[in-house]
Amino acid sequence: MIHRTRQQTRALHAYERVMRVPPGERADYATHVHALGAAVLRNGLAAALAFLERELESEKAKQDKPVGRLLKDLADALLPGPPRMAGVKLPEAVRRLEMSDYMLATRELLQVLVWFRRAVQATFTQEDRSHVADGGR
Repeated sequence: MIHRTRQQTRALHAYERVMRVPPGERADYATHVHALGAAVLRNGLAAALAFLERELESEKAKQDKPVGRLLKDLADALLPGPPRMAGVKLPEAVRRLEMSDYMLATRELLQVLVWFRRAVQATFTQEDRSHVADGGR
C-alpha cells in the first residue's frame, strides 16, 4: 500500500487532469484555473462556482468545454464536505453544505487550486497560457 500526504494526492490529481486538457482548450482552462482562486477568496466558494456554472451554460452554445472540464476535475478531487450524490453537480452540492462543511470545502478547494495552477504553469506552453499572461479575458 502506497502512503501519500494530502498534498501529494492533490498534486497527482491536478497534474493528471491538466495533462488531459486538449491543446485547443488549454488557454481557456488556464484562465479559469488562475481566476478561480481569487474569485473564491473575493466572493466565496458558492458564488465562484455559480459563476462557472453560468459560463458552462454559455459554453454549451459554443461547443467549448474548458469550464465543464474544470468543474468535473474539481469535483473528482474528492473534496471533503460536498456529499457525492448521483446527478448533483459540484456547485449544487456546495450550496447544500452546512457552514462547517462549507468552510472545509473552501479551504480544500483553495489547496487543490494551488496544485492546478502549478500544473498549468509547468505543463502548458506559453501560448497555451497566453490569456493569463495578457491579464485574462
